[in-house]
Amino acid sequence: QVQLQESGPGLVKPSQTVFLTCTVSGVSIATNHYFMSWLRQPPGKELEWLGAIEPSGSIYYSPPLKSRTSISRDTSKNHFTLQLSSVTPEDTAVYYCALGPMLSSTSKHEYDYWGQGTQVTVSS
Repeated sequence: QVQLQESGPGLVKPSQTVFLTCTVSGVSIATNHYFMSWLRQPPGKELEWLGAIEPSGSIYYSPPLKSRTSISRDTSKNHFTLQLSSVTPEDTAVYYCALGPMLSSTSKHEYDYWGQGTQVTVSS
């Protein structure tokens, strides 16, 4: 059974960097056939795709956020991570990791597996 679990700081101050981890169980992040994505949903807004990493290590970013986003993976821990720098209150959202065959989709139905999400609040 494939499961994803996000973890993160919860509350960060403006201008700081958010570090989020998605721990995957039930499938290897080095050998699966999915795009391993990060998405977020701000309060009252639609789901936004942030970026993804493939088992091969190829990385893709959403163009509007590319300058502030970094995705990586640790195959020994079977997890992948998201760093979002220079955060502002507009980055407040529930952040999700998900596995799916499509790149950059913002439709929940196009992902096979989702984490429960982790709230990130940016406030001084």
